[in-house]
Amino acid sequence: MTARVLMFQGTGSDVGKSLMVAGLARAFVKRGLSVLPFKPQNMSNNAAVTADGGEIGRAQALQARAAGVPLSVHMNPVLLKPQSETGAQVVVQGKVIGNAKAADYQHMKAGLLTHVLESFEHLKSQADLVLVEGAGSASEVNLRANDIANMGFARAADAPVILIGDIDRGGVIASLVGTKTVVEPADAAMIEGFIVNRFRGDPTLFDNGMRIIAEGTGWRNIGLLPHFSDARHLPAEDALGLTGPGHQKPGAKIRIAVPILPHISNFDDLDPLDMENDVELIRVRPGDVIPGDCALVLLCGSKSTIADLETLKKAGLDIDIKAHVRRGGHVLGLCGGYQMLGKTVSDPDGIEGPPSTLAGLGLLDVDTVLTGDKRLVSVTGQSSDGISFSGYEMHVGVSSGADCNRPFSSIGNHLEGAVSPDGRVFGTYVHGLFADDGQRSAWLQRLGGTSSDLNYEQQIDMVLDRLAAHMEQHLDLDALLAIAR
Repeated sequence: MTARVLMFQGTGSDVGKSLMVAGLARAFVKRGLSVLPFKPQNMSNNAAVTADGGEIGRAQALQARAAGVPLSVHMNPVLLKPQSETGAQVVVQGKVIGNAKAADYQHMKAGLLTHVLESFEHLKSQADLVLVEGAGSASEVNLRANDIANMGFARAADAPVILIGDIDRGGVIASLVGTKTVVEPADAAMIEGFIVNRFRGDPTLFDNGMRIIAEGTGWRNIGLLPHFSDARHLPAEDALGLTGPGHQKPGAKIRIAVPILPHISNFDDLDPLDMENDVELIRVRPGDVIPGDCALVLLCGSKSTIADLETLKKAGLDIDIKAHVRRGGHVLGLCGGYQMLGKTVSDPDGIEGPPSTLAGLGLLDVDTVLTGDKRLVSVTGQSSDGISFSGYEMHVGVSSGADCNRPFSSIGNHLEGAVSPDGRVFGTYVHGLFADDGQRSAWLQRLGGTSSDLNYEQQIDMVLDRLAAHMEQHLDLDALLAIAR
């Protein structure tokens, strides 16, 4: 079997490429095709553990789910996980190979193309159709040399390209026609069609706009895609999704404060809570204060625990969190958040930066030492209250101390996490807890709410089905299949 291939690139970041591929994957599966997603290079701190023991970007995990296939490291062979303003951890075919500054990475890319094409060929042999997602903007001609994410990959793999523009941002005609203008002719020749995404209002009002784009580029009009409001229920990969005020719910019974720190990771842990009608998530940024009426402060994972802990303390949020505990509130730390709740976080080998030790919040009697070995594993277990769960671990570091004698959970024969003596502060390395309906219900009841009747996993699949129907209605899927080669 050799799959047909179709690549989706964007005029910029966050124009809807990831969601487009997920929706099309589900739509083509419903047409009877076997589909696999692929993204040559991704940059995200929101990652998923794969069946073959590695990690890939969360967007490819959602796309694989839409296609109904297990996760594989080959779906995202190069993953960059930012650790600072200028550097990132480099993950190749699921495994960390080191860290690189942005300028250094530009020189690494040429050597990574071999791994990218190897993974791509592996997927092509297993499906009818491979849907490829580009990264960032197709018009970043300043980064074209040694490119493996957009036109560099398209040319190397002979993958026809559909270009996506986001009308919600404004200037969509200029961004699409301008891309044709600035990219080199051989790259522009790879683009076969265009889609205008996130339209609101009467579509006939943009008929002339679609005609102008088609005439200005010579590309095929694949469709004008209306805004899909249910997209907010699907896991977001890009931290840009955390920039807004959140979904405000004046009638919610439970308010949960979530500090949004610079290197926040695996923030899809929040999605199931956000889907609960009785839960309002309060996004607390440096400079904000934690509201006094919150039932829970939730510290998410971090790609750079020490740097985010420093930011939290400089912003005075440590004082707010301790005051919250004194008022009788609960605190839950997930992964990096768990590490911050302890007495110290030590990085003797300089994994996150220069070797250092920083005092934590001291709300749990544990100390953490960051180590070079990364734990990547799917887990099932029971929390200390006897409620079963499934999730995954993705972390460096070992935490130990007196409060580990009151473990958060048991996973097989392994006791995991810690709980404070008063039972109000919890720490665990397990991600995905709240996607488990039983575990989420137990937490809602602990926080003064009622048991949840939400089937989260079923809800995600229903949204993916609606997204696929949305694609079928508004895009020319027959044209896409005809373009694929």
